[in-house]
Amino acid sequence: MNSRPENCSEPKKPFLRAAGALALGAAFGFFLFASTAGASPDPAPPAAKGSALAARLRAELRVKHGESSAARIDRGVSQVLSFWRSEDGDDAALARFVTEQFISDPKLLDESFDRFQFILESLDGHVHEVVRDLHRQHDLDAGPIRPIDNLFAEFSPGAHLSDDMFQSRIAFAALLNFPLTTLEERLKLGAKWSRREWAEARLAQRFSRRIPASVNQEIDKSFVASSAYISRYNVYMHHVLTADGKRLFPAGLRLLSHWNLRDELKADYNEKDPLPKQRMIQLVMEKIVRQEIPKVVVDNPGVDWIPAENRVVAGAPAAGEKMPEGAAERKVTAETEGDERYARLLANFRAVRLADPYSPLEPTFIARKFDEDREIPEAEVGKLLEAILTSPAVPRVAKLIEKQLGRPLEPFDIWYNGFRARGAYTEQQLDEIVRKKYPNTQAFQADLPNILKKLGFAPDTADFLASKVVVDPARGSGHAMGAERRADSAHLRTRIPADGMNYKGYNIAVHEFGHNVEQVFSLNKIDYFTMKGVPNTAFTEALAFVFQARDMELLGLTKPSAEARSLAALNDFWGAYEIAGVGLVDMGVWHWMYAHPEATPAQLREAAIRIAQDVWNRYYAPVFGKKDVVLLAIYSHMIDEGLYLPDYPIGHLIAFQVERALEGKNLGTEFERVARLGALTPDAWMKGATGSPLSAKPIVDAALEAAGIVEKGAAAVR
Repeated sequence: MNSRPENCSEPKKPFLRAAGALALGAAFGFFLFASTAGASPDPAPPAAKGSALAARLRAELRVKHGESSAARIDRGVSQVLSFWRSEDGDDAALARFVTEQFISDPKLLDESFDRFQFILESLDGHVHEVVRDLHRQHDLDAGPIRPIDNLFAEFSPGAHLSDDMFQSRIAFAALLNFPLTTLEERLKLGAKWSRREWAEARLAQRFSRRIPASVNQEIDKSFVASSAYISRYNVYMHHVLTADGKRLFPAGLRLLSHWNLRDELKADYNEKDPLPKQRMIQLVMEKIVRQEIPKVVVDNPGVDWIPAENRVVAGAPAAGEKMPEGAAERKVTAETEGDERYARLLANFRAVRLADPYSPLEPTFIARKFDEDREIPEAEVGKLLEAILTSPAVPRVAKLIEKQLGRPLEPFDIWYNGFRARGAYTEQQLDEIVRKKYPNTQAFQADLPNILKKLGFAPDTADFLASKVVVDPARGSGHAMGAERRADSAHLRTRIPADGMNYKGYNIAVHEFGHNVEQVFSLNKIDYFTMKGVPNTAFTEALAFVFQARDMELLGLTKPSAEARSLAALNDFWGAYEIAGVGLVDMGVWHWMYAHPEATPAQLREAAIRIAQDVWNRYYAPVFGKKDVVLLAIYSHMIDEGLYLPDYPIGHLIAFQVERALEGKNLGTEFERVARLGALTPDAWMKGATGSPLSAKPIVDAALEAAGIVEKGAAAVR
């Protein structure tokens, strides 16, 4: 789940500003938040936009190349003029450039196109490898992070690449000869384009913005700092005590927020009496969101914490627990973090906002994330999330869960996972099975070909894919880092404790392996480098979910069945319902920051809590019977990524449609086919993969059908 803000996508139109900080969209009931770009100064304007000069350049090129090239000439000259600045040269230099670099001969154009493909892969690939090495100490569990490692991670060797491409005029050569398309054009005309036309569009899109290196460096620096903050946000649960001093969790249980806290809560449903543990985890989450957690508690087994009283007392590490560097020197007080969580988020906002003046058609990071990165307008995303959250399936599935639990729902039941076909295995039993199978990263690495063969990949394909994936020990929860050059390998980062991998880590690792397989196919088996990847992050999440849903099958503990199919539909829907609200909170917080650019971390904290409560009260309180819950704001991606969370619910919808399209077919063959579709627009990709556009209807309909089956007793909820 590796992503960075600010990729190379085509800007189209300004974000539609809504009046008020939290207005209700009348068309579909989705929250719209005010968005203002602030008072950032305009970048230096292009040097040559005069209509007389443009007309002269077009006329001269027509004489030289003929009227058959007129349309390409007009478009190419306009694209160059849109980005040419005074420092790029005077009018004479501009005239010389377009005269020398415009290509009308189809054979020469093909040669230039092929050379762009080769050079961009080399540039992107090698810079990516250097960045991976610079981040090694931050990303991997490879010993303590030293002060020099922070400097390495903050160094951005690719920050000047865009500047250099324009200054060297390579970018202008691309803009002169290949079409810079709008999102509207891609959505309207893309279905009729050839693969080559798509590749040309993506090539030009790379140069759709001209952001100074200094701005890119500030963005990278901020996100590296927030990532480091999140990667060390562990809570030693053995040292989290009840009000009467009881320890609910075993020694050595070190949970990263939010991933491991959430997954431990899910695992506790298998326990005989899970409520005390689950309520404690919810309380810990609430303390983190509200920034009431004592600073000394974070990543420190040397103190005991009583959350109900927010009291900290001196303690000592339990057997097998190690004190992180510097933890022993911390003063034992109940002093909180001082809103550091929200200070990190605010720093990211202010960093990406520096790029706003250089994207005049998409003047906010929000607009760039939806119209450029996702290529799904924000209003459309809102409609998709609204369709899940207000579905008639919600109360029916909720009643099934209440019946199974034998009690009213509690807020943490948004993470209920009892629809998964795990049989009678407890979390401890699963941990033992996984620990024995995967004692270290080398064991998981060695088993990659077998995992792929079990999923239906042909032996030679499985061996090829496994040879292109390197397993690393993660400092955080884990993530997948793809390659950018065919000669390089993708990296699977997963957390493996000293005594071996546990089930939670295994489940995450299978998910990340799904990312890796998509990454290998969509780079190594793609026809054009500029078509590598998938439409947006939600699509790689969807394909990773396809792998993750089969984790128990891969352990040989379950088999596909009609009952499992119904339960899986309920599980998928409930997961989409939970994360849809999280996506809305992420969107709302970013709109609030744009509306309040001078806010303090404390003000942002209060706003984030209020937005989380508002979304909860609208979509969850009627189901759970409790108002003003803040759990939807616990996700760490809100802090160390930029507007990433809406990708998860979209990913659930995509994954469900892809899963249904895979039924009755070989998973390996079909996974490769869809992964090789490349960077089309979302609907074009979905039609190619499943035959239908992206929609919430399939998952909602399936949940209603499955609920009916379970209600009649044809399937048993665990």
